[in-house]
Amino acid sequence: MKHSIAYAIALCTLLVSCQHEKTEDHDVTKRYALIPAPQTLEARPGAFNVTEKTRITIQGTPDAFAPEAELLQALLQQATGYTIAIAESAGDHTITFVQDTTLTHTEAYTLDVTEKTVTIKAKSGAGIFRAIETIRQLLPAEIEHSEQKSSAIKIPAVSIVDYPKYDWRGMHLDVSRHFFSIDYLKKFIDLLALYKFNKLHLHLTDDQGWRIEIKKYPKLTENGAWREFNNQDSVCMNRAKDNPDFIIDPKHIVQRNGKTVYGGFYTQDEMRDIIAFAAARHIDIIPEIDMPGHMMAAIREYPYLACDGNAAWGKLFSTPVCPCNEETFQFAEDVFKEIFELFPSTYIHLGADEVEKTSWGKSDACKVLMKKNNIKDLNELQSYFVHRMEKFFNANGKKLIGWDEILEGGVTPSAIVMYWRAWVPEAPVNAARNGNKVIMTPGNPLYFDSQPDEHSIYNVYHFNPIPKGLDSLAAANIMGAQANTWTEYIPTETRADYMIMPRMTALSEVLWTNRNDYEGYLARLVHHYDRLDRLNISYRLPELEGFTQKNAFVDNVVLDVKPPVKGLSLHYTTDGSLPDLQSPTLDKPLTIDNKVTIKLAAFNSGGRRGDVYAIEYDKQSYSPAQPAEGVYNGLTLSYYRGFFKGTQKIKADADTTLTVEDIVVPESLGKGSFGLKYRGYIEVPEQGIYNFYFTCDDGGVLRIDDRLVVDNDGLHAPLQKSGGVALEKGLHRFELDFVEGGGGYTLDLKYSTQGGKPSAIPASWWKTKK
Repeated sequence: MKHSIAYAIALCTLLVSCQHEKTEDHDVTKRYALIPAPQTLEARPGAFNVTEKTRITIQGTPDAFAPEAELLQALLQQATGYTIAIAESAGDHTITFVQDTTLTHTEAYTLDVTEKTVTIKAKSGAGIFRAIETIRQLLPAEIEHSEQKSSAIKIPAVSIVDYPKYDWRGMHLDVSRHFFSIDYLKKFIDLLALYKFNKLHLHLTDDQGWRIEIKKYPKLTENGAWREFNNQDSVCMNRAKDNPDFIIDPKHIVQRNGKTVYGGFYTQDEMRDIIAFAAARHIDIIPEIDMPGHMMAAIREYPYLACDGNAAWGKLFSTPVCPCNEETFQFAEDVFKEIFELFPSTYIHLGADEVEKTSWGKSDACKVLMKKNNIKDLNELQSYFVHRMEKFFNANGKKLIGWDEILEGGVTPSAIVMYWRAWVPEAPVNAARNGNKVIMTPGNPLYFDSQPDEHSIYNVYHFNPIPKGLDSLAAANIMGAQANTWTEYIPTETRADYMIMPRMTALSEVLWTNRNDYEGYLARLVHHYDRLDRLNISYRLPELEGFTQKNAFVDNVVLDVKPPVKGLSLHYTTDGSLPDLQSPTLDKPLTIDNKVTIKLAAFNSGGRRGDVYAIEYDKQSYSPAQPAEGVYNGLTLSYYRGFFKGTQKIKADADTTLTVEDIVVPESLGKGSFGLKYRGYIEVPEQGIYNFYFTCDDGGVLRIDDRLVVDNDGLHAPLQKSGGVALEKGLHRFELDFVEGGGGYTLDLKYSTQGGKPSAIPASWWKTKK
C-alpha cells in the first residue's frame, strides 16, 4: 500500500510542476501508463528528446551490455527511422548503461531520465533489458511497427527504482492440441518481454500431436505431428459458423497419403532460433515433454511404450507409457538428452499429470516390479517413474518440474511442483512445507483457456500467489506463478490473443509489483489498447456494461450502453443476425417495449469485432407473492453424489438433505463430483425488477416462480450469467440447481435492482415453509 501512496503523491507533484507545460503532460496517467507499475516512481517535468544527435554509451566494460544496447538501438530506429550510434563516452544527450553491483536482484534496475540524459543502472543485462521495456512503454504507441517515423520522440522525465517481487513470472502455451507458427511464438515472446515476464512454458507434446523434432525417433514428427480432424476440431468448426476466430488455421492443414491432416512441428534448428530470440529478451523457454500420461502421439508410433501395446482411451485419460519396462526409460532418456542439448533452461517439465493407471494394474511386469521395489499402489508406481526421471534430470544438470499430481505417491524435496488443481488447496501448502519449490498455476483464475467474462481481469489482478496457511519460511518456497493456455478449443492465433489479452497484463503486475492498485491499473490499461492494436494483438475488447443477459420489464426499458474506451463504436441487430459495421449504431439510448433479442457488439477503429452480447428482453407482469404463513429462515439443500454433465442429469434421489442459511456449498459435503438443489423462497422487500448474477463452476440454473431467470448450465470454468425477473413484494418460490464436475467448486449468486451494482443477497431473504 505504501508504494501505491508514494506513486500517487509523485503524480500529484507532477501535476503542480507541469502546470506550464503542454496540455498532454497534464494527463499524468497516460504519461506514466506503465504495466506492471514500477516499485517506486518519482515523476518529473520535462522530457528527454531522442534525436539524431542522441548516443548510447556503456560505462565500464564495453561488451557488458552490448546485446541490450543493440536492442535499444533497434527500438529507437524503429521509432525514428535513423540509427542511434553506440559511442564510447557519455555526455549530454546520451543514454548510458551503468553496471551497478550493489543492486541485489538480477533483474533490478534504476532509470533516471532528465531533459539532458538517460541513465540506466543494473546488475546484469536482464535488468538493463527490463529498463528498456519500461522506456518502450514510456514512448508513444506509434513507435510500434509504424510506417510513419518521427524525427524526434520524447521519453518523459522520471526517476524509477524497480525490481520484481517474484522470480518466476510465466506464461504457458499449449502447441500440441493446436499448432502455432514460429512467427507467432516470436510475437508472443515480444509481448512477454513488454510486460516483464521471464518464463515461457511450451507444452510440446500430448495425445493430439508431437511438436518437437527428436532425431533418434523420427516417426514422432513424421507421423505423430499430424492427425485427422478430431472431436475438438469439430467443436471449433461448429463455433466458426458465428466466429471466424474458430476457423481451423489453413496454414497447418495439408494433404498426406490421400488424407486431409492437421499439424506441424518445430525442427531443432527452428527451435534454436526461437530460444535465441527469447534469450536475447531474457526469457527462459521451459519445454514440457508430458509423460507418463498424455503420450498417445508417441505410443501410436512406438507401441512397445505401453504396457499392453495399445494407444487407447481409458475411463478418463489416455493410455500412459509403461513404467515397468526398461525400454520405456531408454526412450524417455533418449528424448530428454536431445531436449537437454536443445534447451539451455535449467528447468525441464516432465508433466506427470492425469495418468490413467488401469493398464499398469493389469500388467504382469508391473506386478513384478512393484513387489521387487516394495511399491504399495499405483500412485507410488507413478512416483517411481518420476523419481527415476528426476535422477536422470539431475545427473544432466537439470531440475524437474511436475504438475502437482507428483505429490500423490511421494516426492523428493528437490522436485519443483507446479500447482494447478484448485480443488486440492492443500497441495501447494504441503509441498512448500516439505521444502519443494512451488509454481502457482491454479485453474481459477490462471487457466486462460477458460472463457473470459467481466470478472476475469479483476480475479487475476487479485490473485495472491502465496497460499493461505504458510508461514514466512515456507512461503519463501513459492517461486511465483504463471497462467496456462490450453488450446483444445483455440485453433487460431487470433483466438489465442483474445483468450490471453489483456488479462495477462493483470498477472504481470501481480508478479512484478505485487501492489493492490486495481483502479490505477485499469486507468493505465486503457492507454495500452492503442499499442496492442499496433502490435497486431487481437485482444478481447473491453467489457460492455449496463445490461443483463436476460432482462425483464413491465412497460418498457431503455438500453443505454456507452463505449468503455475511446475509438469503439457499438452496432446491434434485432433479427438474430450477427452485427457488423453496417448494422445500426447504438449511439443513443434505445427504448424497448416488446419481447426481443438484441445482439450487440463493439468494434474498434480497425473494424475488429468484440464479443457479441445476446441481450434478451422479456415483457412480464409482476409475479404475485406467495402466502407468508408458516415460514422459517433458510433454504432446503439436497445433495446428490455423482458425476452429472448438467443439472437435468441430476439423479432422482438425494443422498443428503439439510437446511442452509445461504447459497453455499457446505464443507461437510466433501469434494468430488456432485449435484445440489436449493429449494425454498426468496422474500423481496419491494415490488420491482430483480436482476440476478449467477457465477458457477461448473453449471447452474436459477428459476423463480417457475420462470427461468438464469441458465448457466453445463460443465465449464467459472462463468457469470445474469437475468432479471419482475416480482411483487413478498415471498417467491426459489429453485437453484448446481452441478460440480470435480474441479472448480465455484458457486456465487448476487442481485441488483434499479441499475445498482450487484451485491450479496441478505440471508434474511431466504425462507422455507414448514
